[in-house]
Amino acid sequence: GRRTQLLKGLPATSTVEENAAAGVSVYTFNVTVSPMSSEGVAILPTIVNSNPLTEAFGIERKGDVEFSVVTTGNPVLDYETMPKSFDLQIFVEDTMGRTDVNILTVRITDKNEHPVFRGNMAIQTVTIYVLEGTHMERIYQVDAADPENAELKYTLLPESVPFLVLESGAIFSTKVFDYEKDPHCYFLNITVTDPDGLNSTKTVNINIININDERPYFTTQQRIYRIPEEQSPGTIVANITAKDPDDEDSPSRLFYSIQSSERYFSINPSTGVLQVTGRIDRDAQPLQLHPNISVILRVEDWGGHASEMEITIIIEDINDNPPECNPSTFRKEANENMTAGTFLLDLRNYCKDIDVDPANNQFSFTGLSGLGSNNFALESTVSGRLVMTESIDLENPANLGVEVYSLTVRVQDTACPNYTSKYPFYTSFDIIHIYIRIKPVNEFFPVFSDLSYEFNVPEITKVGSSIGRVNARDKDWPPTVITYSIVAGGGTRDYTNIFWISPTKGDMKILARLDYETTQKHILTVQASDQEKTATASVTVNVLEVNDEEPVCSPNFYSFQIPVSLAVGTNINGFRIECQDRDSDPRSFRYFINEGNVNNHFIFSPSAGSNTSRLILASRFDYESGLDTSWIYRLHVYITDDNLLSARDKTTHLINTGTVTLSIRVIPNPTTVIATTPGFTVVTKRENLYSESAWYVPFVITLGSLLLLGLLGYLGFLLATWVRTCCPPAGKAVGTPLIHFTFCLCSQTMTKLNTVFDGEARDPVTGKMYEFNTRSGARRWKKNDEPLQPAPAMQVTSSATGDSGQGSDRAEAPSKKEPSEKKKEPTAETKPGAKPSAGQSEAPGQDGLRLQKQKEEPEDRGLSSPAPQSRY
Repeated sequence: GRRTQLLKGLPATSTVEENAAAGVSVYTFNVTVSPMSSEGVAILPTIVNSNPLTEAFGIERKGDVEFSVVTTGNPVLDYETMPKSFDLQIFVEDTMGRTDVNILTVRITDKNEHPVFRGNMAIQTVTIYVLEGTHMERIYQVDAADPENAELKYTLLPESVPFLVLESGAIFSTKVFDYEKDPHCYFLNITVTDPDGLNSTKTVNINIININDERPYFTTQQRIYRIPEEQSPGTIVANITAKDPDDEDSPSRLFYSIQSSERYFSINPSTGVLQVTGRIDRDAQPLQLHPNISVILRVEDWGGHASEMEITIIIEDINDNPPECNPSTFRKEANENMTAGTFLLDLRNYCKDIDVDPANNQFSFTGLSGLGSNNFALESTVSGRLVMTESIDLENPANLGVEVYSLTVRVQDTACPNYTSKYPFYTSFDIIHIYIRIKPVNEFFPVFSDLSYEFNVPEITKVGSSIGRVNARDKDWPPTVITYSIVAGGGTRDYTNIFWISPTKGDMKILARLDYETTQKHILTVQASDQEKTATASVTVNVLEVNDEEPVCSPNFYSFQIPVSLAVGTNINGFRIECQDRDSDPRSFRYFINEGNVNNHFIFSPSAGSNTSRLILASRFDYESGLDTSWIYRLHVYITDDNLLSARDKTTHLINTGTVTLSIRVIPNPTTVIATTPGFTVVTKRENLYSESAWYVPFVITLGSLLLLGLLGYLGFLLATWVRTCCPPAGKAVGTPLIHFTFCLCSQTMTKLNTVFDGEARDPVTGKMYEFNTRSGARRWKKNDEPLQPAPAMQVTSSATGDSGQGSDRAEAPSKKEPSEKKKEPTAETKPGAKPSAGQSEAPGQDGLRLQKQKEEPEDRGLSSPAPQSRY
């Protein structure tokens, strides 16, 4: 908008006092509104900037066009810590788009403020602790300050307290305090005042702390006490009391203890109650000779001041000792089937009565009871001899399989006891516990639940799977732990044992994969042992045949060529595949082409039910109409072994599939037929195959090669030595050789014939003319100035081959390589053929000439002429 004078009264300067509350008006100004404006101000006056930056000011509306700059209270203005002046930039805009910006300068004025306390006194009431007897000294320093840095004056009220405050604010005590005579607490009002009379007041609490300086003393007068022996623990012997002069006005905090070595008594450290804690036996040493016990008591206050006192406790004798047996529990063993009358235990050797009076130390054995007590007896009540009354058989159902018999015998004091008053539930007899364990005898052999076991396991069962369980029992009681193991059988050529048995449960598992085609049955001997006796059982594992082998076909890869005019129904090049499956019937094979059979030109016959099948041309090729466009077919043939399965069985049975890959190249028909002799190359390929298990074959071959190389090296050395001996002497003509050697080596026979291109045709893709041989199918691009070649005469060269004297003809003709398929041009290069089949002539020009198998050419060779078939 346009800049116009809208802020009336600005720029201006105003003042405001420090510590002003929120909402205090600093300056009032008006906004001039244009008469053309019907709605007044569009944007109210706003502080858009300040120097320095602050949020301490804001603008409030007083009327339609009247506004006031006020304090916000956040932050509070402070003359001592904040800038002394602020420039506020005020902006306004009316509804006509006119704007105005002006400056209001606000100056902060100083104001006298109350002094303030600092440190702990600023936030809380300070409490000071002074020990009684402390000398006069400074006890606290008051910290206060004036915002205007004026000098302050300190005063203390009330004036009657024994304290004073100096001009520096230090508080001093003016006397030595006595806790027992002086007040225990003082409240001081500390006032700090500035020169203008403004002041602040805080309270200081002073507590006087009592200290311990007096020894406690016993108030109990009695020194001799009498108690009977065998008092129960906790019986009160005496109540010892004491006092501390330092605690006259409150309960004394005293601690009682026994200083002498005392095992019979204890004293409560807080109350002073003396109690019985240990057994007091008048009939035992040392009380038997010295029945008086001297106890030294000590009382101590919390400050370490203490006093001691000695008392005497006389122990009075009573008849309190019943007969005792040590040990009172016996554990004995007796063998199973032990004869009656066998001695087991003499109890009198372990029992006694310690009463001093002989009339009180006699006892007897009675009350034999407990589980199976009818099998045992005491010879007499005086002797205490325990014997067996009958033999015990653990396997007998009458014994209920009991292994441990629990017996009790009562040993009783003959004299009248005198201790029932002390212990109401204490009887005049002692109980002896006797545990007799019948030691089992291993009498029986383990017995398997079956004499033999038979498990049927499919051959595809996973390693680690459970195949069955054997179980054996032992009639001995208690039941013994039976351990299972395989002691014979279960081994193969590669594994010592392919089965595992759980030593504790008898579960049997397989450790290696089963193979029905290798072993149909495994016979094992399993042993069960109870650590002493053993038993064996036979386990037969029948391996169930499962279709887990896939058909293997020969050949699994084949490459050949066929003419485009091959008749429908022809067995292509006489090709057939022969398949084998280790676990399937030959009639179970089914043949189908899964991939690459574009337009279904090829089928196999028979398609199922035989282990051999032939490749048949099912429909003719049609390249002229464009139905067929590919000249190379790569067929993926699947051979499954599910032919004999019904449709329902196919969903549940395992089916395996073998694969064969075929590469077929279709050769187009020539447009002109000229009788000529095709050119070809016959290459004889020999390949040695041996079984993978015949490891010695490569070893023998390597060793023979090394020997042959050594022999050749030795012959070369002899030859060089001989040549040196036959060299001409110096001075003879260098160009005249002394000896002329002729070597004739022939490793194989090769026949080459000139390739004659006797036909022409136009390529349907590029439209260019090419020449081809009507018999071999070899092609090349036609040159514009080159006429069609006539059939030339063939040159045959005969060379000797070995010592047989037989010769082979060799026809030579020039060959020419053409561009590859990368440039999308056909080539006239022909691959060498294979050796002619038996019964056919190798002479060139015969109509029965047949080309043999050769390696498949890569698909990127363009229009190169392949041989009719090649097999790997």
